[in-house]
Amino acid sequence: MSTEFACINIDGLKSARTGREPYNFLVGENFIQNSAVEPLKSDYPDIKEPGFFTESDVNDRLHGAFAKLLADLKSPEVSKIVSEKLDIDLVDKPKMITIRKISQAKDGRIHTDGEAKIATMLTYLNDKWDGTGAGCLRVLRNDKDFEDYVEQISPLTGTVFAFRRSNGSWHGHTPFVGERRVVQMTWLRSEADVARKEKRGALSHSLKKIFHFG
Repeated sequence: MSTEFACINIDGLKSARTGREPYNFLVGENFIQNSAVEPLKSDYPDIKEPGFFTESDVNDRLHGAFAKLLADLKSPEVSKIVSEKLDIDLVDKPKMITIRKISQAKDGRIHTDGEAKIATMLTYLNDKWDGTGAGCLRVLRNDKDFEDYVEQISPLTGTVFAFRRSNGSWHGHTPFVGERRVVQMTWLRSEADVARKEKRGALSHSLKKIFHFG
């Protein structure tokens, strides 16, 4: 029996196209229901600092459509579909959601993600983009060249991107300063990894406040 979702369009994920080179990934569109677009814009957490924030970091600002979106993303049906698309079992793996609203110039540098992460899914919530490559995520062939890419993903509302982490899962987004709304859900190896990452994130945000975000 299919789950009833408040904000996501599960068919947008089911129909996402997949890639296998240089690593397993998926790209989908229309992942957000049309009726949820405006409520999500108004209910997006009021984050004024750069960086990713965990749910606990912004717990007092999670309400309405945005809180429903996070519940949708955590559905076993989402994990099942992503598992099938990326050829890895994620259904029973612990999940962590982080939220970004503001990007700074140094964000998006090329990386693979740490070994604690098994897979990551990014849901974008920007109602327009400037049509250039600025701030667009790229699936890269190496850790040195932003121009050597196989896919470029514009962060427009309804776009979803997920990938299976590996030693060669190079990705990043080209420099961008300003508002760039994205919800990241990561499947990790263990609950201990989740706790460790949440603690590290909280410490990082505390230091940024002390030093005026670097």
